[in-house]
Amino acid sequence: MKQIAALVLTGCLSAGLLSGCGAQSAPAEETLPEGTVSIRLSDSGITVDGEKASSDDTAAVYTAHDIVFYQAGQGFAYGEGTAADEHAQEEADAHTVIHITQPGTYALSGTLSAGQVAVDLGEDAEEDPGAVVTLILNGADITCTVAPAVIFYNVYECGSADAETAVKDVDTSGAGANVVIADGTANNITGSYVARIYKPDSVVLNENGTAVADSKKLHKYDGAFYSKMSMNVDGGAEGTGVLNIFAENEGLDSELHLTINGGNINILSGNDGINTNEDGVSVTTINGGCLDIRVDGSTGEGDGIDSNGWLVINGGTVTAAACAISGDAGIDSDMGISINGGTVAASGNMYDRIEDGGQNYVVFSFAERQQGGTTYTLDDVGSMPVGNYTPANDFTYLVISDENMSAANYRLLQGETPLSGIVSAGEMGRGGMGGGPRPDGEGRPPEGEPGQERPQPGKDGIDPPNQERPEDGTRPQRPEGFGGMPGTMQADGERVTVFTIAEGGNFITQVAPAEAEN
Repeated sequence: MKQIAALVLTGCLSAGLLSGCGAQSAPAEETLPEGTVSIRLSDSGITVDGEKASSDDTAAVYTAHDIVFYQAGQGFAYGEGTAADEHAQEEADAHTVIHITQPGTYALSGTLSAGQVAVDLGEDAEEDPGAVVTLILNGADITCTVAPAVIFYNVYECGSADAETAVKDVDTSGAGANVVIADGTANNITGSYVARIYKPDSVVLNENGTAVADSKKLHKYDGAFYSKMSMNVDGGAEGTGVLNIFAENEGLDSELHLTINGGNINILSGNDGINTNEDGVSVTTINGGCLDIRVDGSTGEGDGIDSNGWLVINGGTVTAAACAISGDAGIDSDMGISINGGTVAASGNMYDRIEDGGQNYVVFSFAERQQGGTTYTLDDVGSMPVGNYTPANDFTYLVISDENMSAANYRLLQGETPLSGIVSAGEMGRGGMGGGPRPDGEGRPPEGEPGQERPQPGKDGIDPPNQERPEDGTRPQRPEGFGGMPGTMQADGERVTVFTIAEGGNFITQVAPAEAEN
């Protein structure tokens, strides 16, 4: 079985809030909204409003040992999983599932070392605007080694999966899946995933009976914190709560839309840190809060944020480091990225196009792969630091945007060393990048068009370091994260060390130490 290290992320939090992986003291019960159901987690027993949790499946909250997982030894007609995705029945049975079956607000506190919180209001809930559940993370520490640690199955779906009417600006305020990170608490969600399991009566084998020719999905849940319906994540009134997600595969997932309005969210994931996965439809919207995301390389791939539809950033602070050994991006979207506000710093080995938005941005394309852990500083040439960023992973592209970026001159330093670069030729205004040299000096920068093949390790200039998953499954300690910084540009074609920002998108290639110029 794959083990997930119990470590602490320190990217997005208030000083002194987070001191370890155990659950922190919850706020006083009177600070919770009236009518909130209090669920106290413990390996010795679950309580609901101070009483032992029911085992009656007609109760609003009940417990059982019936977790959905990818079972070992079932054969190829069971699902798409490999031996690495399988778990023994005994391991699954050790998990306690806290089922929530009725609308309402539920506060979670305490520690559960083998369990899951599962919200399911029934098959008719998807079309019922009243089928709404809010989970208040109130000092909760939940670990699940066979499936997501928190999952919304059936609640109201406020959006549509119709690709013909899909747009990038969505309103998820009525969503049935809601999460609030309570002020003054640290919450740790450590979860696994469930590989695709087929509906038994849908499986059609090939002529030889040796492979599955057709099937339908019964279960597939990739994230440690997962919702089948659109989901909102909010912070408390003061925004001091912390949510740490440690994910064997993907981190925070929604099958349709995901809106993050606040809270301090740190994600350490084996694959995509955040994923919304309805092709051409899903929208990941970030309106506020602090997000610090690192893909640790244990699966060999992963974007920091990956939307199969659109990614819209309107505010907050977003730091995202893609997998170091693959052609993935810090921020990725099939339909386009819009940055309208906030602070963004994304590193990876792929650049996905930023289509539009009301905020300037800059893309630094480095001549060679850069090692993670080095600090990059942006200053205004008069030696006044504007911001600094320490990418957690190795990278080739660094994307920076800040609401305070304006037309001005800046330098980028690697440690104490000034960096130089060449401004991309071609139209570079707001709404997209123009043509310009890639790090290899040819063609356009890779822009992540829908269906476009991404660079792969070992080719396209992406040479992976010798980074393998440790045999014990533990995850590397995260370097210190990003504090926020804006970016820069200069004019046409010459190698320069002072970059003049222009309105819209700015693309600088062949970035390297100035002292290394030929």
